[in-house]
Amino acid sequence: MSRRPSALDLPAPPPELAAISQRLGERIGTIIERDGPLPFERYMAMALYEPGLGYYMNGLHKFGSAGDFVTAPEQGRLFAIAVARQVDEVAARLADPWTVLELGAGSGALARDLLSALQNPPARYRILEPSAALREVQRATLADLPAGLGDRVEWIAAPPSEPFDGLILANEVMDALPVARFEIGPDGPMERCVAVRGDRLGWTVTAPRKRLGEALSTLRERLGYRLPEGYVSEVCLDLGGWLDTVSRPLRRGALLLVDYGYPRAEYYLPERSAGTLVCHYRHRAHFDPFVWPGLTDLSAFVDFSACAEAGTASGLELAGFTTQADFLLGMRIHELIDEADDEASRMRLAGEFKRLVMPGEMGEKFKVMAFTRGLTEPLVGLAESDRRQAL
Repeated sequence: MSRRPSALDLPAPPPELAAISQRLGERIGTIIERDGPLPFERYMAMALYEPGLGYYMNGLHKFGSAGDFVTAPEQGRLFAIAVARQVDEVAARLADPWTVLELGAGSGALARDLLSALQNPPARYRILEPSAALREVQRATLADLPAGLGDRVEWIAAPPSEPFDGLILANEVMDALPVARFEIGPDGPMERCVAVRGDRLGWTVTAPRKRLGEALSTLRERLGYRLPEGYVSEVCLDLGGWLDTVSRPLRRGALLLVDYGYPRAEYYLPERSAGTLVCHYRHRAHFDPFVWPGLTDLSAFVDFSACAEAGTASGLELAGFTTQADFLLGMRIHELIDEADDEASRMRLAGEFKRLVMPGEMGEKFKVMAFTRGLTEPLVGLAESDRRQAL
């Protein structure tokens, strides 16, 4: 059930990797044959997080030029320096000891460069990473940190139970939260589920589950208009629960979220009629989530209006919302280009800066949202171009 469709010109994986995908596809197919069509959010959860087989759990390399996609920290150090400046500003308002909690640290590049750039490193740098395979990747990336920094890093598999002061950081995490998919039929919303189609997996529609139906009713109320027939999109039903769980231990400090997404009114534009679900396989983007399950990254853009509502419902104070470009400019990262020691370094930094801030690259697509708890002063990285009114 992992056979790739002929309509997509994607390279086949080596036989040993294809076997991983085949096993995952068969496991999903068995569940469907037993229980009926599978809600897409459960399929997405298995495709990404099934122990030993899911994309983030099977030990295959994901990041950088050798993987399936490149995140901002893999572009160079400028992004981490900007985040470090924001962390230093928050830390100056906190008493020692304070903590950084990074959610899903990817390759570990952001943790490595952030710790190196901080003026006042935290007493603890905790990485919440449920994947044992990714923890090993992160340990290798962080291995060259000086002992005074490296020994502050620790890995946890679940959010801490004890309260702490500090900063929670999530860079490109929310886009990997499983989403439910829906489409607007002639009689109203329907849920897009996963079925067995011959020797592979494919789409089918069912009446929406109660939870999804309630979420879609709320969505219509907040949009103020009906989505057109044939419209397909998604909603993250677990966003509020996830945000509440990860932020609950934060006693005083800030939560910084960086991801690609839109405010609700842009997310559900009538012309965005195919949704935002995207798949990445060997640096190729496509839109068939059933191609090589377990070997393909699945993600959906973030509804930042829903994120703002979920954060405030969890007792956090919404402290700002802006684009990645404006956040980096607010942290004065462009000044580092002129401070470079030589022309080659200036050219390298200028190229990195353009990739991070240009509208056609990452600058407008990626957004930065901040919440605080127990802090009253604005955060400098989001103060100059705060777009909360768009939410």
